[in-house]
Amino acid sequence: MEFQKNKITRFLTKPKQVKTTTNAMKKVLVVEDDPNIVDLLEIHLQDLECEVDKAMDGKVGLEKGLNNTYDLILLDVMLPYKDGIEICRTLRAKDVRTPILMLTARSEEIDKVLGLEMGADDYITKPFSVREFIARVKAIFRRMDLMERGENIPENNKTKLDFGDLKIDTDLRKVTIKSERVELSPKEFELLILLASNPGKSYDRSKLLNIVWGYDFDGFEHTVNSHINRLRNKIEPDLQKPIYILTTWGVGYRFNEEL
Repeated sequence: MEFQKNKITRFLTKPKQVKTTTNAMKKVLVVEDDPNIVDLLEIHLQDLECEVDKAMDGKVGLEKGLNNTYDLILLDVMLPYKDGIEICRTLRAKDVRTPILMLTARSEEIDKVLGLEMGADDYITKPFSVREFIARVKAIFRRMDLMERGENIPENNKTKLDFGDLKIDTDLRKVTIKSERVELSPKEFELLILLASNPGKSYDRSKLLNIVWGYDFDGFEHTVNSHINRLRNKIEPDLQKPIYILTTWGVGYRFNEEL
């Protein structure tokens, strides 16, 4: 994979230093096999006061993602040994909930769709501008900081939600079914608390993308379906007759207001 040299030269020119809004240093894993792009990302992540760890192939990247704690993983799609889609799928299957920003040079929309459906939080297509890259990273950090402080709980501001067998503690980010803990990805948890905090309120797919992902992913509304299906697999006693997350036909989804 070749990255245009004129693009690299332009991108390596540092913009005015930007600091994150939090005092704690963020730790970021960059999984990318192009050393020029790694240098580029490291420069601007350090401007954001991030500590950067690096992996130059998919095998090492997966091992680091599974065995270390990060605030963000930047994950290229095309990698030696294991591609980014496979790594993302494995991390989510192992309940690694670290936010993932996919990097892709491919123009095919299928890569973006697959990344989001496997549990990635966002994607960015190469070549990208420094401004766009920084905006995407800061948006992810901002959402995670808000979640940690409990400031993203929608509308009713309840910290404990009780629906019989299903119980949600938004402070502890804990979900249980019949007292058994259920492990959710960040996006699955955000979808659940949004819907459960507003029983009976229907959300269309575009609205859910804007609220939960923080961007308008035009054309990727089916990504919501994939996340809802995975969430239902984890909390619904009978997938054929869901009792918590209901489909509002012709609109989208809502949480059962009769519980």
